[in-house]
Amino acid sequence: MQVIGETVSLCPKCVDEKNFAEMTVKAIVYVEDGKVKIKKTCPKHGEFIDDYWEDYEMYKKAQKYADEKGIVLENPEITKPKEEIKCPNDCGLCSLHMSHTNLANIVVTNRCDLSCWYCFFYAKKGEPIYEPSLEQFREMFRRLKNQKPVPCNAVQLTGGEPTVRDDLIEIVKMAKEEGFDHVQVNTNIINISKDPELAKKLVEAGANVFYVSFDGMTPESNIKNYWEFPKALENFRKAKAGIVLVPTVIRGVNDDQLGDIVRFAAGNIDVVRGIVFQPVSLVGMMPKEERAKQRITIPEVIKRIEEQTDGQIGKEDFYPIPISTVVSDFIQALRGTTKPVYRLSAHFACGMATYIFKDGDKLIPVTRFIDVDGLYEFLKEETEKINNGRSRLLAKLDLLFALRKFIDKDKKPKSLSFRKMLMEALAGGSYDSLRSFHHNSLFIGMMHFMDPYNYDVERVKRCVIHYVMADGRVVPFCAFNVIPELYRDKVQREYSMSVEEWEKRTGKKFGYEKYVRKKLSPEEEKKIHEFYAQYKKH
Repeated sequence: MQVIGETVSLCPKCVDEKNFAEMTVKAIVYVEDGKVKIKKTCPKHGEFIDDYWEDYEMYKKAQKYADEKGIVLENPEITKPKEEIKCPNDCGLCSLHMSHTNLANIVVTNRCDLSCWYCFFYAKKGEPIYEPSLEQFREMFRRLKNQKPVPCNAVQLTGGEPTVRDDLIEIVKMAKEEGFDHVQVNTNIINISKDPELAKKLVEAGANVFYVSFDGMTPESNIKNYWEFPKALENFRKAKAGIVLVPTVIRGVNDDQLGDIVRFAAGNIDVVRGIVFQPVSLVGMMPKEERAKQRITIPEVIKRIEEQTDGQIGKEDFYPIPISTVVSDFIQALRGTTKPVYRLSAHFACGMATYIFKDGDKLIPVTRFIDVDGLYEFLKEETEKINNGRSRLLAKLDLLFALRKFIDKDKKPKSLSFRKMLMEALAGGSYDSLRSFHHNSLFIGMMHFMDPYNYDVERVKRCVIHYVMADGRVVPFCAFNVIPELYRDKVQREYSMSVEEWEKRTGKKFGYEKYVRKKLSPEEEKKIHEFYAQYKKH
């Protein structure tokens, strides 16, 4: 056993028992049989061991691009002295946090038109209903924009199912009014499939992209929306909307379909902007054997993709999220300012990603025609030169000519004017300058949200995906959802209303929105199966 790090984690049993005062325990991160594992011992409940990353070599590659700089908030909500703050008990955000909010989740409702057996977050019969008012949304938006030194510029409206709110379009418009460049809507697409105008109205209101649940290519792996997805895709296409597929990956359930999902996305690249695979987060108490059956980590997801795409996309094509901070530093130097710019300073173990381009029937990762490591080192060196007095105009010229060296024009897709696109993205540094890059590529990423078994406080401190709560606090994703009784459920109960009160306010009966799937004819079923079959390898 080779110990490679020490951290603070959680005792799953203490979390389950709501013993928050004693739930944090010391942990070690170590290597055994080529895997990275995490081990901790609770004085009361004993030892817990789980997989952290299933491939140490890939872990070392990711670690090489860790962002040491980060961004410390100038106006944290938690004003305790640093030495008194206990992570993750004192979230809000606090002065220990090392990242600004890259994407803010805002829960618009806990109602949903589905009742999936595995969902931990929707209002069941008799439970209170959480639906903030428009005034509360405006206050939450403004708190995010008030973050310093980098205001939040991207929000995701989530739930529950956001589309069950009658005023969702107003909420999207309000987000745009409050200055957010990027507004995305998280949806199970049921209402999008039923209403051809809904996606169009949301796009016109300002929705930039839709984050769409999509767990597999069979009715068994995708019980949520397998039958409805073809119609929803058609409606998204008519609305000229962009979508991101979000499959939760569970070992033994859908990890054999990842290549098919990639082919499906690539086959609909005019609508599908990307895929974000999410290795399952095992919340709740589970015996070790059950966890081992379902647990899958980032390296194993990447290996499945490599195997199932016959090597068209491989593990060498993926890089950790904070590699992008070299671009942030370069843009900041070009602007000649000490003020930080938007920075994806997530922990290196949180996610990996790549970009894919289509060339006929072939899928070409960006790494096959761009020397990513060479460009990374060039940008680091050029940033240092600018900071030491080099002319910013000359630096732009250096970049223009250097791109010839880093781009292999014989290997890039023939239809792609990549040097111009990359120059705009690197030198522009704005949301609009990145638009053409995203619209010509397919983003493939993975984000492994934690659970009590693999919890690492160092990752929480660098979290870039946050929830803003109705009480004004901004909480990292893996504190909000992993310790729900400390944050999510506790606060939402405080701001909820009874079913009776909700029915009185809205004039509707609770449960009216529940979706009942109509029975399809054999011909309709066959047509939908054939729709998916064209993207399957076997």
